[in-house]
Amino acid sequence: MQKVESREILNQLYEQNKEKVNNSKCRILICAGTGCLAGGSGQIYEKMCELVANNPDVEIHFGPEIAHGDGPMEVKRSGCHGFCEMGPLMRIEPMGLLYTKVKLEDCEEIFEKTVKNGEVISRLVYKQNGVEYQKQEEIPFYDKQTRLVLENCGQIDAEHIEDAIAHDGYQALAKVLFEMTPDEVVNEILESNLRGRGGGGFQTGYKWKQVARQPEKIRYVVCNGDEGDPGAFMDRSIMEGDPHKMIEGMMIAAYAVGAQEGYIYVRAEYPLAISRLKMAIRDAEESGLLGDNIMGTDFSFHLHINRGAGAFVCGEGSALTASIEGNRGMPRVKPPRTVEQGLFDKPTVLNNVETYANVPMIILKGAEWYKSVGPETSPGTKAFALTGSVKNTGLIEVPMGTTLREVIFDIGGGIKNDGEFKAVQIGGPSGGCLVTSDLDVSLDFDSLKKMGAMIGSGGLVVMDSNTCMVEVARFFMNFTQNESCGKCVPCREGTKRMLEILERIVAGNGTMEDLDLLEELATMITDTALCGLGKSAAQPVMSTLRVFRDEYIEHVVDKKCKSGTCTALRKYVIDPDVCKGCSKCARNCPVSAISGKIKEPFTIDSSVCIKCGACAGACPFGAIKIEA
Repeated sequence: MQKVESREILNQLYEQNKEKVNNSKCRILICAGTGCLAGGSGQIYEKMCELVANNPDVEIHFGPEIAHGDGPMEVKRSGCHGFCEMGPLMRIEPMGLLYTKVKLEDCEEIFEKTVKNGEVISRLVYKQNGVEYQKQEEIPFYDKQTRLVLENCGQIDAEHIEDAIAHDGYQALAKVLFEMTPDEVVNEILESNLRGRGGGGFQTGYKWKQVARQPEKIRYVVCNGDEGDPGAFMDRSIMEGDPHKMIEGMMIAAYAVGAQEGYIYVRAEYPLAISRLKMAIRDAEESGLLGDNIMGTDFSFHLHINRGAGAFVCGEGSALTASIEGNRGMPRVKPPRTVEQGLFDKPTVLNNVETYANVPMIILKGAEWYKSVGPETSPGTKAFALTGSVKNTGLIEVPMGTTLREVIFDIGGGIKNDGEFKAVQIGGPSGGCLVTSDLDVSLDFDSLKKMGAMIGSGGLVVMDSNTCMVEVARFFMNFTQNESCGKCVPCREGTKRMLEILERIVAGNGTMEDLDLLEELATMITDTALCGLGKSAAQPVMSTLRVFRDEYIEHVVDKKCKSGTCTALRKYVIDPDVCKGCSKCARNCPVSAISGKIKEPFTIDSSVCIKCGACAGACPFGAIKIEA
């Protein structure tokens, strides 16, 4: 690609690459995000490349209503489309057709029927409630979203800078370099009220302003791509599917605060994201969009990648910068804060991936446009990883202020197996539980804070009526306790004591005094822990204890787990009306807890039963159940 030595050359490349995309005879975009690759999309990509290579001059017949260019057919690796439940996914342009759950053996049929003749293969099209949705944008999962940050994910080739440039890549950077002063950039971000998408929702423009006014002239821009919340993959998908958008946001931040060096901190468990970031940085450097004297100006910026070892605490700012420096990732006492003394003790802008990815669109479209999306105090959109007991799991993006009901039932399609909604864990290990009465709560920073919850990085784990909330609390406390860096006593020892209590309760050995002790410990840890991890560590326990206290009491007093999740509290019983007396259960019981006569109902001795479930698995008639 031609070296971008001026804004004019960038505009020429934009026009050339845009025309190339529009002139394509057919573009086959195969999801190459981590999820779809695990489902075999890499082999599907290779097969489609082979079919296209063997038929370079094939005639296509999409019909008169679908216009196409006379350029070559293209097969592209895209980033995550978001509809993970339906992967591997394949989008075919210019039809706008989305195929779901594509298999390797479908490729030849797709090429012969769809690519050559425009025929839709019905079995590969998404269907909901008897309705067939051929176009991606018409599917309810997508139709209810507002994809701004994720706009290009699934739509462009994630591994070639030309596709990014054809979709306005680096136009915002050109605008700030040639039309705006650094102060004007800071003020535009401040005016937009963009709030950090990584946790607490701190105002981004104010953070940049604090760095820009520091007397120290050596400054750094750092991107937090660590993303340690269980079930969260928003930042990973952006880095995999549209890395140039995030890089451009970092460069604009660097220009605004006078930084010349930047670091992207990514956990090593994200090898695909790291690979595509390396490609993006290499391509940007080779094209003159990154490095010295960018676009012929006196602005220079160099970018580096640091791989983290997967420590959750390194999502905290001071622990993250310590890790980049080669030290053990541990938070430090503040002040001074990162904006004053961050990386290498220099003023540092530290935002997460999604925050930086918002910046280019704000610069191009303006702060007023941005504030028109979502509520005034939390404008813009938010990406969420929708997981758990919901029909349509995946990556979504909605305006701030969207309700939980819209996310779970309109976009998510409702509860799996038409079950009953019970709760949603929002904000990961630092968040809290919201229940049925909260379904109409507005998903924005301030509304959730009032309810004792938080958006966090954007994980949404949906739970149905079969979920044990005590076990949920134990799971998150176990995660937090394992991830505690151990620097401060409240977090190191307090979370350990809370975990021990929760383990006693799920084992059937808890007491009512344990519930009081949990609350006492939670208050102490929240008030005295050193960093954000410790201060929010007790939140999942406190929110479940507040809303589902009856379940805790049931575990402690009645020694029962209604959902049957807690193994120690299970009681297996045989329904005499269903049992045929085949003796399979008795023959599979490892402790001989089951007795009876052939062709008569068998019984289980609860005092001997070790609750392994082998009998239930062996019963061909479904006669063995867990007593509610």
